[in-house]
Amino acid sequence: MMRTLVMVKPDGVQRGLVGEVIGRLERKGLKIAALKFMHLGKDRAEKLYSVHKERKFYASLIKFVTGGPVCAIAVEGPSAITLVRNLMGATFGTEAAPGTIRGDFGASRSYNLVHGSDSPESAARELPILFDSSDFVDYKVLGAPWVYDEAEDK
Repeated sequence: MMRTLVMVKPDGVQRGLVGEVIGRLERKGLKIAALKFMHLGKDRAEKLYSVHKERKFYASLIKFVTGGPVCAIAVEGPSAITLVRNLMGATFGTEAAPGTIRGDFGASRSYNLVHGSDSPESAARELPILFDSSDFVDYKVLGAPWVYDEAEDK
């Protein structure tokens, strides 16, 4: 089972899209393992986006993600990272396909609604920035056998 991070950024929160994002994740068959509504804070934001520290947009990104509340979501499922990246769509709303979160709701290069880990290594680095181990809830999704073919995963 793969675990990854999804974060609804301040623009998505302010536009009332938290439920839409969670709904899409759940309808895709992903399991919500942890959920936090929070102000990110500068220290956490800088750690989360440290990979962009040398890029010219870094300062404005930190200002943006600390400018309002975010909703951090840890999701689990087979191929969770790929599924989440596909659900989110291309980084910029103007380039994202219809049917994706960014394609349906994004219209800006700066405000792209959601963040998602782009690799297992990123997920392993990012999740502990936003969640403590005690934040995770282990439970069985009873409908999972109707979503995932266990034979495919072997």
